[in-house]
Amino acid sequence: MNKTEAEIYASLPKAAYVLHEDKLIKNLELIKRVKDEAGISIILALKGFSMWKMFPLVHDYLDGATASSLYEAKLIHEEMGCKAHTYCAAYTDYDFDELASISEHMVFNSVGQYLHFKKKLKSEYPDVSCGLRVNPGFSKVEVDMYNPTAPGSRLGIDASHLIDGLPEGIDGIHFHALCESSSYDLEETLAVFEQKFGHLLPHVKWVNMGGGHLMTRKGYDTDHLIKVLKNFKEKYNVNIILEPGSAIAWQTGDLVSNIIDIVENHGIKTIMTDVSFTAHMPDTLEMPYRPDIAGTTDEINDHRYRIGGTSCLSGDFMYEYNFDFEPRIGDQIIFRDMIHYTVVKTTMFNGVNHPDIYLLKKDGTLDCMRNFTYNDYKKRMN
Repeated sequence: MNKTEAEIYASLPKAAYVLHEDKLIKNLELIKRVKDEAGISIILALKGFSMWKMFPLVHDYLDGATASSLYEAKLIHEEMGCKAHTYCAAYTDYDFDELASISEHMVFNSVGQYLHFKKKLKSEYPDVSCGLRVNPGFSKVEVDMYNPTAPGSRLGIDASHLIDGLPEGIDGIHFHALCESSSYDLEETLAVFEQKFGHLLPHVKWVNMGGGHLMTRKGYDTDHLIKVLKNFKEKYNVNIILEPGSAIAWQTGDLVSNIIDIVENHGIKTIMTDVSFTAHMPDTLEMPYRPDIAGTTDEINDHRYRIGGTSCLSGDFMYEYNFDFEPRIGDQIIFRDMIHYTVVKTTMFNGVNHPDIYLLKKDGTLDCMRNFTYNDYKKRMN
């Protein structure tokens, strides 16, 4: 008899992220369909999902991965077995050689940085395909922290700096202006991109349209996305690259926590958990957004509680949820959709116990991929 999710989660000894293998495969299958039907390349963005033990599976469906640092590029090279598509906001002289040696593409954030490394690239790394990141100055993203095209942004080159064309040796153009966005947002962005940078497109081999293409979200119009991508590719005869982060691991797993206390002050009841919003779910405070919790309802009732994190930060909590049961100490609180942009951004602030990482395999068994201990905290401090 197959165990229920609740029974499987009940076996966890402490707080844990649980990635569902079957849900990850379902996402990868959809993304591969988009890739194949549109005739483009789609690569994994490590900034959203970097559980490297899953890289061989991801590589079965996608065309590689993109890195934003030397360490990400090394992880791609070591665990996915391929070279990285690399973009750094600024490259440093001291790690450039190692980074270039394990990159197949390198995108530069300014013309100045490209010219600084151009001679070295040409003489020592001639197989690296170079590109420039441009800023279309347009985005449908409403949260400033996640909008890379805001006025004065440090990310990407303004169109006014490329009126006379591209420097010699540039093969491609990269832009990133989306965040959990739709295909229609991409279509609008492309219209502005073509208006500002269309004169450069006959002179490049590839266009990287960045991440933020949330094609695995329910209701996303994948057929429209495929149509938009095919039309652009045929119009300009360029290779297209997408590098989604959230889409790969969207709704593929949970953060399972435990109720360790319940406190009440001024009529407000707070469930105290063994996880932290600031340390383990930072986007909930940065974006901000309210994570979905299993067993809660939108209807106000008598089981109304705030959810408190385990750190000493005053703001490490989430406003009231209405439960469809009476929570008790020892019960589990399950935060849904906590695999993308969570594990990659966690900290050990306060020395809080870090959730372990599990894979819930297709056969219903749990595999502990990573167990965190005191030594992980100690080694970070000195």
